[in-house]
Order: sequence, then C-alpha cells, then structure tokens
Amino acid sequence: MKLVSYNIQYGFGGDGRYDLSRAARVVDGADIIALQEVERHWQRSNFDDQPELLSRLLPDYHWVYGPAFDMDASERQDGRLVNQRRQFGTMVLSKLPIVWSRLHALPMRRTLRPLNTRNAALECMIRTPAGPVRVFSLHLAHIAAEERLEQINYLLAEHRRAPSEGGPWSGTDDEPARNWTSGEAAPENPLAAIWMGDFNMEPGSAEYRRIVGSTPYHRGAAYIDGFVDAAAVAIEPANDFHTHEKIIDGRLAKRRLDHCFVGGMFAGRVRSINADIGEVASDHFPVRIDIDLETPLGLGGR
Repeated sequence: MKLVSYNIQYGFGGDGRYDLSRAARVVDGADIIALQEVERHWQRSNFDDQPELLSRLLPDYHWVYGPAFDMDASERQDGRLVNQRRQFGTMVLSKLPIVWSRLHALPMRRTLRPLNTRNAALECMIRTPAGPVRVFSLHLAHIAAEERLEQINYLLAEHRRAPSEGGPWSGTDDEPARNWTSGEAAPENPLAAIWMGDFNMEPGSAEYRRIVGSTPYHRGAAYIDGFVDAAAVAIEPANDFHTHEKIIDGRLAKRRLDHCFVGGMFAGRVRSINADIGEVASDHFPVRIDIDLETPLGLGGR
C-alpha cells in the first residue's frame, strides 16, 4: 500500500503562494494520507474550511480532521449568528473506511517567547488486508527537545496500553434497546500502529532515540510493542533523503524532520521510502512510503 505524510503549511507553498489544490494533487492516489498544518477559518487562508475543501478535491477518500488549536471565530451575517471555530490541526484520508478515530492533545509547555501552540496526534483505526492498524497523523512541538520528549512519552504510553484499553466500546451491551453499538461487534484497538508526521526532530536526536531505542546488540531488532524508522528498514534505501530545506547561519540546511515510524511487526514490510525533494506546494517535502499491508499479520500484531 502507498502511504504519504505531508506538512502542507496550510496551503502556502515554498514560493509563498496559497494554493490548496497543489497539495491535494501531490497526495492524490495514495492509499492512506497523513496531513499536518490543516486549518479552518483563518484570515491568512481566506477563511477557508480546508478539511472540507480537501474532501472535495479528494472525493474518493474517507477522512477525519483533528484540531489541536481551537478558538472562537463566530460572526453575524444578516443578523444571524454563524458559529465557527478557528482551528489548526492534522488530518487523515484513507481509501479504506476509518473505523474509529480519536484526538490526543499532547503535553504543552507554556513559553515566554517565542510563540508556542498546542500540538495533537490524530489516531485513526483502519482495517487493512494485513489486519487492523492504528494510523497516526501527528505534529510535535517545534521549540525544544524537552517538550517533544514529553509528547513522545505520552504517545508511547498510550500505544502500549491500546490492546488492553480497547476501542470506542467493549463488553456486552446490557441496554440493547438503546442500540449503543448499532449492532456491530466491539471494534479493534490493535497494537499494530504507524506514526507519520512532522516530528520536528532529526535522526539521532534524543527524541528519535526515545522512539526507536538505542542501537541494539542485534542490528535490525524490532520489539513487538516498539517502533522502527521506516527509512532504516526499507528494502530499497533512499538516497539524499531529507524533507525540509532552510537557510541557517548562511548555509542551506537539509533536514529530515518528517518521519514514518512503523510498529515492530511491520519492520520487514517496508519496501521503500522517499521524499519529493523540490516539491514547492509547501515548505516541507511529502514523504512517500510503500509498505506491505496486504499480507495478513500473525496474532502478535492484533
């Protein structure tokens, strides 16, 4: 299956031009899409409802939007109150149905300077041919490693208790007349997971090591409840793999800030990963992952 993760910078390209349709064209065709920096009702983006616009531009996809930042943006039109929220967050689109989703508001540290805003991780459970998988679109703090480490610790704790916690509901419905479950079996909350997004960290950093661990005695080792970097285990390694370019101290810095981490059960299934280097639809480059989600997992991944 083809996955793509893309920080779309709310539709503003590296050329400074606002054009949400460019970002949609870049990701169209993938099986699962994780977007970051998607917004609603901001002046800078013409007060557009970007999740709604993206759903029209990508009509063949199921989708969920998760706002990390939510403020009142209501207005009166012809004397009538129009309730609106100014939002900023992440989005998942999938050709397969998104069975359930939930939004994780990540730990945040209050700053004096510079501006800091809430971050979130959008979790979506998708039943793939390989089995149920929890797919995340996330965006970590941009200011400091300490804040990112707190956010990663939260996400890892949530990840490891997922199977015992269950999904939106569990157990037998003792009030069937109220139809809490719509006649459906309790949905899965599997250990199998894939994290995609803008992590604002580079390989080898403390945050990166917190996710993948230190180099194990056996290279290529993968824990069932842990994660591996898709770029580190891809069958076809990527060359010159970076996802962001910026002039820092007078020099062009090529950094890999956007990542895909896959659960240990997928360590041998990543076929390739690369970035569309030079794509100008955003200030980040989209990350494309080709992974085997067709072959059924063993019971360990459920």
